[in-house]
Amino acid sequence: MISFACGESVKPDIHLLLRHSLTSNPPHFCCPKLLASAAISKRYLIIPTLIFNSIRTPMADSTSRVVSQPECDGDAKSENVTPCFTEIIVIRHGETEWNADGRIQGHLDIELNDVGRQQAMAVAARLSKEPRISVIYSSDLKRAHETAEIIARRCGDLEVIKDPELRERHLGDLQGTSLREAAKSQPMAYKTFLSDRSDQEIPGGGESLDHLYERCTSCLQRIAMKHRGKRVVVVSHGGAIRAFHRRASPHRRSKSKIWNTSVGILHLSDKDKWSVELWADVSHLKKTEFLDSGFGGDKTSG
Repeated sequence: MISFACGESVKPDIHLLLRHSLTSNPPHFCCPKLLASAAISKRYLIIPTLIFNSIRTPMADSTSRVVSQPECDGDAKSENVTPCFTEIIVIRHGETEWNADGRIQGHLDIELNDVGRQQAMAVAARLSKEPRISVIYSSDLKRAHETAEIIARRCGDLEVIKDPELRERHLGDLQGTSLREAAKSQPMAYKTFLSDRSDQEIPGGGESLDHLYERCTSCLQRIAMKHRGKRVVVVSHGGAIRAFHRRASPHRRSKSKIWNTSVGILHLSDKDKWSVELWADVSHLKKTEFLDSGFGGDKTSG
């Protein structure tokens, strides 16, 4: 495994970058309070210190163990794993225009943009070379379901089961606004959004982080119990995936950004034990550039 250290940030020509880049990703803030500065900042391209042929690659979570998977061309090996646990491959949806523009989505149903579809095809190609998948679950929102369908077609026309419990956090009155607008147009909702308290609901029908955690982790537990001993793909959203990590590693906060189509692997055992085997891996996108822009990837992402 190769680790990359981030270098300095530079301000890119956004339109030129979107034309020539195969993929881009939204920002991740380890602390929600940092969003205040992000709301008034420009979009930045993070250039890692290590560069191969001028290709920029972000790193996987250095706190998680990376597990190599044997290639099997999608169907050459059994989809079964050790019977005492379920292997769940957690994938964030591909990019949307609202991700790229820094607009808050939440439960609003925004489809993938062209970059997001290319990202989905890249992760689908990766999974097609790994041990066979039993079934795919997806949030019922378009950006996640379309990502899942692209994976399903590449991996043997697998069934995709939509589950609304895998949706992103509902962000109430903030949904549809941009980070730049939110502080002024929805000050109460924005203040709650930045709060460290996990029990606070965002005004306008929004969820608390505690509710998001219970909804998403309960759903994943049900999926694991139903497919014990199998490999299952779950396509979801940044906030939901953060909740999964919190459940698996309650005493260790992930420092990685949940990039669009990043891959995580969780093992859920019979004894209700969760473990992180791989986190925020984007090796399938190593030949692309990453735009550290938009909104998403941290525990309050939308």
